[in-house]
Amino acid sequence: MMKLRFALTWTLAVAVAMPGAFAASSGEPLKVGVIVDMSGVYSGIGGTGGVAAVKMAVRDFGGKVLGRPIEVLSADYQNKVDITATRARQWYDRDNVSMVIESTDSASALALQKLGMEKRKVTIFAGSATTDLTGKQCSPYGVHYVYDTYALANGTARAVVSEGGKRWFFITADYAFGHSLQSQATQVVTSMGGQVVGSIDHPLATSDFASFLMQAQSSKAQVIGLANAGRDTQNAIRQAAEFGMMTGKQIVAPLLIFDGDLKGIGLKTAQGVQFTTAFYWDYNDRTRAFAKAFNAETGKMPTMVQAGMYSAVTHYLQAVQAAGTVDSDAVIAKMKAMPINDFFARDGRILANGLMVHDMYLAEAKKPSESKGEWDLLKIRSVIPKETAFQTLQHYRTLSERTLQARARYAVQEAALHIMSDSTRHMSVETTSDVETADNDASLSRERDHVVARRAGVARR
Repeated sequence: MMKLRFALTWTLAVAVAMPGAFAASSGEPLKVGVIVDMSGVYSGIGGTGGVAAVKMAVRDFGGKVLGRPIEVLSADYQNKVDITATRARQWYDRDNVSMVIESTDSASALALQKLGMEKRKVTIFAGSATTDLTGKQCSPYGVHYVYDTYALANGTARAVVSEGGKRWFFITADYAFGHSLQSQATQVVTSMGGQVVGSIDHPLATSDFASFLMQAQSSKAQVIGLANAGRDTQNAIRQAAEFGMMTGKQIVAPLLIFDGDLKGIGLKTAQGVQFTTAFYWDYNDRTRAFAKAFNAETGKMPTMVQAGMYSAVTHYLQAVQAAGTVDSDAVIAKMKAMPINDFFARDGRILANGLMVHDMYLAEAKKPSESKGEWDLLKIRSVIPKETAFQTLQHYRTLSERTLQARARYAVQEAALHIMSDSTRHMSVETTSDVETADNDASLSRERDHVVARRAGVARR
């Protein structure tokens, strides 16, 4: 009897000391958070359709994992970084959310990446495009799933330049995504012997593109690259057509465009536009099967982001099942070890830096006469293999090594400057900011010279 009492007492003590260990077995829900734009310029990219895709993935998985029901929480972040960070923090701290998936806006994604690393939570990015997510701001818990600015710009710019479009002018959304997209496209254009003759930034949610288009037209560029997305891209293309720019000597090349954008613009206007995509609903039998189910839920065909959200959540749940735990370190290790083979990706792989590499597609908007239905909008011109669609892991390693070397050089130079300043018994003036990427080597040199000049001025005074 004493042994039985001791055993019961010990069991109760452990249950009190380790409530989390017993919560999972008692059926506490595993919670997944979905942050999307439900009302703004990107609502058609992820939006309520993205939430529906995640719920479909959970339902198709069986609604449970490790004996725990799966609960989906969702929020509209209204394209605001502070709302993204606040809601995600509430989910982590108050609601014990295990994973968050986000569908658009690079600035919000970077804030979410930082928070996910702080909280040690798996964070998946399905619509944000900045390469910083797997570059200078990568996280051991972050997964960049559908595309990035390199993959988008690489496919489209390479195709357009190879067909003779070598002089480019960019109309760019004035935030992290737009600038990253322009930068990546510029690298491709110049590497192939082309040149950028100008660019102009526009605010998010711009309705009137007339002045931007007039500048692009007067630049004599052969190609007008649109480094934006959503309704901004739609508005720019519609107005370009009104100015006769879609059928003239200049080519309008959107670097990110979706099926819904083409439908909204209309094939009469968009016909012939080339772009890069990660998914098309009518590509094969598996994509059509998913699209049919998605259409039954939403009344629309899935965008590549919505398809990617379904695939990513399914892969996460499979990793949880395989790991036998929701511990983020164990789950992310399984996600990176397991290939992705579904309607979205063929032998997709998550690299060490969190980038999911898979085949991309060069597509072209159909002519109205070629379309056989409401959603029959584009044709796939070619497959871009994952090995060339995305930047290699070696690229990021080289970038990191060069950045560290640049920082080391900068530290030596700063030490010398401090010694020089101390010897003249003058206070040091503020130093320049840290070098963030290898591309800043030239900027580093200019900043160093600027510091020297300013300190020399202080000494003279």
